[in-house]
Amino acid sequence: MRAKVAVATIQGKAYFLIVNELKQRNIPFINLIPGEPVPIDVKAVLTTEKEKHLINHPKVLVYDEEAEPDIIGSEVVKILQGKEAYETLVAGVDPGDVFGVAVIADGELIDRENCFSVKEVTDKMKNVLKTLDVSKTAVTIRVGNGVPVYRQLLEMLDDALPAGVALEVVSEAGTNPYAHEAKHRRGLRHIVSAVRIAGRVGYAYSRRKIHEQNG
Repeated sequence: MRAKVAVATIQGKAYFLIVNELKQRNIPFINLIPGEPVPIDVKAVLTTEKEKHLINHPKVLVYDEEAEPDIIGSEVVKILQGKEAYETLVAGVDPGDVFGVAVIADGELIDRENCFSVKEVTDKMKNVLKTLDVSKTAVTIRVGNGVPVYRQLLEMLDDALPAGVALEVVSEAGTNPYAHEAKHRRGLRHIVSAVRIAGRVGYAYSRRKIHEQNG
């Protein structure tokens, strides 16, 4: 696959974080020095606030040093898919000592990650929503019920996320991926479980924010 993304920065920390995010998402990229000509087939250029004036391209994404790298990663994915907005976005979460997270937009897996606390999962979901217009995208987060910590996660998500986000509880029966392709790859099995959870319809978790608005 030919690279459609360019990274144009000489800022060491920003470069490391941007490149790490692209690699995690398996997005090929090319490196440019700010001010260099951008190849015609590049769809987006990633750079920093200090260097953006040096970039001559219609689609420049500025890395925010105060934000998590996955926010700009999600924007890149959307651009490469040619989408202004998603119709549906479903996130699956496999709770446990390691929380597998999978994000599926309009039927395509756009993000996956292993998290290590309830707060980290919640922050991840907040970052996902920062790249969306919830009024245009139907968002559902499905949480597996295999371990007791799922209740704590749902409570924190309920507090942190807009009322328009649907929360569902999903049975984890049959989602543990001890399949040949997953069990020998470190960190993958939790994500595979999360993908399977995302693909199941659960039962609705009653949002307190909705009750407060209606009350």
